[in-house]
Amino acid sequence: MITETVKLNHLKMAPRKVRLVANSLKGLSVNEAEAQLLISAKRTSGPLLKLLRSAAANLKNNKKVEADKFFIKEIRVDGGPMLKRWMPRAQGRATPIQKKSSHITLILAQLEKQKAPRFTIIKKEKISKLKFEKMKEKSKHKDQEMEGVLKPKKETKGSEKPGFVKRIFNRKAI
Repeated sequence: MITETVKLNHLKMAPRKVRLVANSLKGLSVNEAEAQLLISAKRTSGPLLKLLRSAAANLKNNKKVEADKFFIKEIRVDGGPMLKRWMPRAQGRATPIQKKSSHITLILAQLEKQKAPRFTIIKKEKISKLKFEKMKEKSKHKDQEMEGVLKPKKETKGSEKPGFVKRIFNRKAI
């Protein structure tokens, strides 16, 4: 059975907050865990997604195995070093602040029976600046063509101007 272990050290988030997301991933296939992290609104889902994708890339490039055949066997979040700071308070006192960090260990293991994936994840294609500029120019040309074909009609009600109603109701009492 093939396993892959990846670590993320010194993540500047409290372990308690990271564990909330990490515990929901245990036992999921790589594909399902990635989908779970993509829809998660928690701040910790970004680094965990990056770690999971790194493990999948390691399997693909180093061991020449597809990552779809793997599941998350274990994900462990341990406390890292703490930065200790002080916050001034009333009457000359100071209270301690602990800026916590986390160490994450992710272990992927091979599935005995491969299930059909429930999700397909479409990754956005990165566009270079030159391609982006060309796409922008094309959209400008289309907008100019549409202006020639469809011109919006100006709607005016009699002698009313845009600020007429505002001026009426903002007048001071005489």
